Amino acid sequence: MIELSGIRDVKRIVRMMPPDAEAAAALGEWLEQADSLLDASALDLSQADLSGADLAMALLTQTVLRNAKLVGTDLYRAHLEGAVLDEADLSGASLVKAELDEASLRGATVNEADLGSTSLWAVDARSASFRAANLDGASLINVRLEGADLTNASVRETSLKAALDEHTVVRGLSGTLFGPAIIDQAGARRETNGPELEQWLNSRGANVRVLDPRLGDITYYAKFSEGYSRSNPQGIVRRRVVNGVAHDEAFTRNLRWEPTEYLRLYELGHNEVDHAEISEADAAAFIKKVTEKNG
Repeated sequence: MIELSGIRDVKRIVRMMPPDAEAAAALGEWLEQADSLLDASALDLSQADLSGADLAMALLTQTVLRNAKLVGTDLYRAHLEGAVLDEADLSGASLVKAELDEASLRGATVNEADLGSTSLWAVDARSASFRAANLDGASLINVRLEGADLTNASVRETSLKAALDEHTVVRGLSGTLFGPAIIDQAGARRETNGPELEQWLNSRGANVRVLDPRLGDITYYAKFSEGYSRSNPQGIVRRRVVNGVAHDEAFTRNLRWEPTEYLRLYELGHNEVDHAEISEADAAAFIKKVTEKNG
């Protein structure tokens, strides 16, 4: 094991280097530069052991981490888009607000990990284990969870627009979620939502409530600074209040609503960009315009 303490008291731990020479060299360079973030994009870190390391905001886009050990690793806001984490061990890892869009987690162990407000779009998590994981506020959209284990996992205002099957374990899964989900039974796939999805999950040992996305108050805001206006905003955000809890989201360049801290930071005086309340129709018009331009 190699461990260095940097000037920010950041834990730089490599318990086992990967076999790939280029990847090992990148990790070695990172170990020597105490004030830098790890950038191992598109490298092969298969079999590396980075358990307990501080990889917050690391750049791991399209990185291969097959069979890697990341037990207790801090991956806060890490960029893992398109990463291959098949059979990796992320037990107890912090993946809060990490970006895992289009990543592969087939057969991965993510037990007791914290995936609060994590983005998982188009992720392949077949046969992955999320036992006792925190999935509160996470976006699991177009995620494959056939054969996955969600025993005792927590969901709160979680988007679970995923593919499930009879081998998906949901015993002890608890909280609130948004559908719809795709259920595969005996090779026949069907979309289900609301009470039907709730009954399907709870009949298998879950204790969840499927929320109606129309429930709760939603307020939309247009963001604008110099060169923009309320009628021609540079972006839009919304605040959903469900059961007294506020959830802030921005419509992003990924053409979907994603968690944002903009409104909270503005309230604290940290944002220079201004905003004004707009109607749902105005928000829909902006989304249509952006989608047609970039879709």
